[in-house]
Amino acid sequence: MRIGTARSSYRHDESLFDSRTQHAWLAVLAVALLGFPFLADEYWLYLACLVAINIASTTGLNILTGYTGLVSLGQAAFMGIGAYTVAALELKFGTPVLLNLLAGGFVAMLGGLVVGLPSLRVKGLYLAIATIAASVVLHFVFANWHAVTGGHAGITVAPAEILGLSFDTSFRLYWLFVPITILMVLGAANLFRTRIGRAFIAIRDRDISAEVLGIPLLRYKLLSFGLSSFYAGVAGGMWAYFFRVVTPESFPLIMSIFFLAAVIVGGMGTILGAILGAVFMTMVPEALKLIVGWLPLSADATLILSPVRTIVFGALIVGFLVFEPLGLQEIWRRIRRFFHLWPFRA
Repeated sequence: MRIGTARSSYRHDESLFDSRTQHAWLAVLAVALLGFPFLADEYWLYLACLVAINIASTTGLNILTGYTGLVSLGQAAFMGIGAYTVAALELKFGTPVLLNLLAGGFVAMLGGLVVGLPSLRVKGLYLAIATIAASVVLHFVFANWHAVTGGHAGITVAPAEILGLSFDTSFRLYWLFVPITILMVLGAANLFRTRIGRAFIAIRDRDISAEVLGIPLLRYKLLSFGLSSFYAGVAGGMWAYFFRVVTPESFPLIMSIFFLAAVIVGGMGTILGAILGAVFMTMVPEALKLIVGWLPLSADATLILSPVRTIVFGALIVGFLVFEPLGLQEIWRRIRRFFHLWPFRA
């Protein structure tokens, strides 16, 4: 009895320690996010805004691929829907920024529901090919629906404006994008504490068993596609306000591969994995720019960077699938566990 009581007490103390540690890390993160824009220069603020956009889109894809087990290579196309929706509303109606972002998310959600219809009959490689086909169709629409998208010339987007304040610098956009991304991440984290989130996980683990248990597969697969596309649409809207111009070439297939790589590298099926994967994959091209800039190359560095970036993305996907399938979040968990136990090791 004493041994059992001691073990129970130790587990309680350990869980209490973990909870306090987590709260401490969250407090440190909050202070860092609040202080970062006052310490960083324009380049790092630019990267921070880009990271926030990528985290939002990667979190959406993680809902679909990581938690529901449905592979999609159409995330960039859904971002395009959101970006064009925001650009059109801003140009023609001048509607409020937050309303534009929500509209971009919902229009992208409708597109995701349509693309998700084949998910009841096909999955795996065939579903991935179906999403690629949807991306090609949407790219054709972006390039040829001149009345709405402006064709290949695209649409120029006015700076976001809230209560008379123009968000025309990276510093100001930081205070718009980061809170939106935090809300989206918290929404995704809380989703998997609900019946809907548990249904997604059941479908991912074994869809036939989930159907036997009474989970309607089509409804929840479409819901997963819709939520993922909503996240992509909002991220695309932020992208439009960030770069201020939207063209069909803004959302190529390589961008969808980027988000899939972020989910795999970060760790599928975890919120932390989506965040770590998005941050890591956003910094990879910047690191490549530095490396290419250091090399004594006679040719234009930009001509070399694009194919090298594609190769690196593919190598990272294969490397993490082979050597660390659980991704960066598992590496982070091991580091935390090591330092948690380190003082008590013999």
